[in-house]
Amino acid sequence: MFQLPTAFGSWHNDTAMQLRVLGLILAGGKGTRLYPLTKERAKPAVPFGGKYRIVDFVLSNFVNSGIYSIYVLTQFRSQSLLQHLNEGWQTGGLLKSQFIIPVPAQMRSVGETWYQGTADAIYQNINLIEQADPHVVAIFGADHIYRMNIGHMVEYHQHLDAACTIAALPVHKRHAHEFGVIETDDSNRIVDFHEKNPEAPTIPGRPEHVYASMGNYLFSTRALLKALHEDAADENSTHDFGRDILPRLVAENQGVYAYDFQSNRIPDDPIGENYWRDVGTIDAYWEASMDLRAVKPALNLYNRKWPLRTSSYPDPPAKFTFDDQNRRGEAVDSIVSGGCILSGGRVKNSILSRGVKVHAGAYVEDSVILDNCDIGRRARIRRAILDKNVKVPEDATIGYDLAQDSKLYHVTESGIVVVEGNRSPVEISTMFV
Repeated sequence: MFQLPTAFGSWHNDTAMQLRVLGLILAGGKGTRLYPLTKERAKPAVPFGGKYRIVDFVLSNFVNSGIYSIYVLTQFRSQSLLQHLNEGWQTGGLLKSQFIIPVPAQMRSVGETWYQGTADAIYQNINLIEQADPHVVAIFGADHIYRMNIGHMVEYHQHLDAACTIAALPVHKRHAHEFGVIETDDSNRIVDFHEKNPEAPTIPGRPEHVYASMGNYLFSTRALLKALHEDAADENSTHDFGRDILPRLVAENQGVYAYDFQSNRIPDDPIGENYWRDVGTIDAYWEASMDLRAVKPALNLYNRKWPLRTSSYPDPPAKFTFDDQNRRGEAVDSIVSGGCILSGGRVKNSILSRGVKVHAGAYVEDSVILDNCDIGRRARIRRAILDKNVKVPEDATIGYDLAQDSKLYHVTESGIVVVEGNRSPVEISTMFV
């Protein structure tokens, strides 16, 4: 049961409306632009921020917002994601209305196919909605890094008696060609959609900004079920919310509204621009990771009133050893996770995930190092992402000679080097010779 909050996160228990809100998280994307981090895992399962996975952001937003009935729809390369959900998240509660359950693709379509689009993914699991009988269905993606009090959006949706409400992020109009843009009237009612159109209309009263769709939707249950059945019967549909269902609802004047994400408030967070990043590419993933390690990070992971939840591991504390002039274990402007040991090595402007070892004389700068990597003595790493379990030999360098690196690893156009994990130590070692 979801308890409807009033504005800015306060609660009126005597007058709050009781709603049944069902959460459906779309977590089945391939994430091809994040390759090679998605070579063996779905994009929502990609590690982020030292101890988290990308999916933890949307799940934490739901739980912190008081929404406890959640299905996570998976599809491609789902083993790592399923393992994380089983280890880190409650998958069945004592109360019928409290659960987080992963749902593999059920092949419930007539042709027994994989999901053909976002709308088809929901349609193939329409029985879950019918059985839960909620007032509101929240359909959110699992691919983005952000924090959001979904209760505010639910309140907005109910106040307008909307058929559908779409979370929208105001962005400067020069970025209109990068997003699906929502055109609204003065009341934030959506009147049209513009896909990556540099000439898309701006927000009324804000001539320098357009509304970019965040891909997060609230539906009244009756409107959603009707739309899904009609879309499934349409042979010309691509069975996608953004391309098919939402434009049809707008054309039929069903009451589709934009919710301004910048109006959202998280308890104890300063008022300002709310953080949202689409980490769909290696460069975007690296940049979002770098956002975390600033003195005043753009994304605050330390707000105890809005915790970012994840698996709990029995890791020992991080340890820094030696204090000699040329052999000092230290980290500056960095995040160092549990189980890490900096044994005379230096880390700057970087993210170290669980169990990383940095040996004497090694130097790591502007990098993201995932779980259980081992950085050998005097090795140097710069502007790189090391996937799990990479063993870097003594005196090796990564990120200093991009021409050489490109022969061995994946290197982006901006010069971020990605070293794949899941190789044996022998194979990794021979690559540096």
